[in-house]
Amino acid sequence: QVQLVESGGGLVEPGGSLRLSCAVSRSRFSITTMGWYRQTPGNERELVATMTPGGSTNYGDSVKGRSTISRDNAKNTVYLQMNTLKPEDTAVYYCFADSGFRYWGQGTQVTVSS
Repeated sequence: QVQLVESGGGLVEPGGSLRLSCAVSRSRFSITTMGWYRQTPGNERELVATMTPGGSTNYGDSVKGRSTISRDNAKNTVYLQMNTLKPEDTAVYYCFADSGFRYWGQGTQVTVSS
């Protein structure tokens, strides 16, 4: 069973920064695209960022210019650096990894508030 373990969420003041991490384990197949979505109550999951093994990235409009996705292929880990955080960035952030199927992490809460 593929497992994704996220870390790095928490409470941050507006204008602050956070770095999320997501480590993938027990994958029997090669991992291709990895990334992050976020979700708030009553809404669908929203794209945050994705990254291919070769380094191609895609960002959601709401975080473009303020966030950077990166990955360590040797460690099967994806990161999300978020800067200049706004209250509207408050959400549960989910990482995913494509490995024959799309696997999801359990989610980590990010709260941006003073």
